[in-house]
Amino acid sequence: MASATSETSMPGALKLLIAGGFGVGKTTLVGAVSEFDPLTTEAPITQASVGVDDLAATSDKSTTTVAMDFGRISIGNEDVGYVLYLFGTPGQRRFWFMWNDLCTGALGAIVLVDTRRLADSFEAVDFFESRRIPFVVAINRFDDSLAYTADEVRIALELRSDVPVIECDARSRKSVVEVLLCLVQYLLDAELESARPVAAAQTVGGLQP
Repeated sequence: MASATSETSMPGALKLLIAGGFGVGKTTLVGAVSEFDPLTTEAPITQASVGVDDLAATSDKSTTTVAMDFGRISIGNEDVGYVLYLFGTPGQRRFWFMWNDLCTGALGAIVLVDTRRLADSFEAVDFFESRRIPFVVAINRFDDSLAYTADEVRIALELRSDVPVIECDARSRKSVVEVLLCLVQYLLDAELESARPVAAAQTVGGLQP
């Protein structure tokens, strides 16, 4: 591959969103790979949230994201590289108004899901589908989570057949990088597909963290 610009018009700096339900691991995911200490807007969960936020499945969680998380990671090799700017969205419903601002300029997204609370993922899936923002689904495997397969999660979330579904551990840098590479490859494939038949014979691959 000679260069990124010779095969695709996708820029070298990509704004990506990390979305999902409350307590699914978005802040952890951004922190696992960011090249600098990530910017977080974590605030303590207080009694004011009682009756407003559903904490039943996350009783041990003491903070919540009230605006966004922000981190950065560079991936690539000697031929092509990308700088990924990661924006984690707030998970609690009362902060969802931030999503519209955060999605401005975003080229793709990761929908992080917890199989113990799959219903919490529908809003994120619907949000990105309605705005035609490409996304992949990452299953964050908690120790006590239900062992649903990727295909079962795809069916449960009513995803299109082309949407990648991948398992991950949001605490592991290596695992998160694999998800990011999956998303970047998905974006590249979509870009090349839209450029056919001019780029029909071209392929993109070999990205490394």
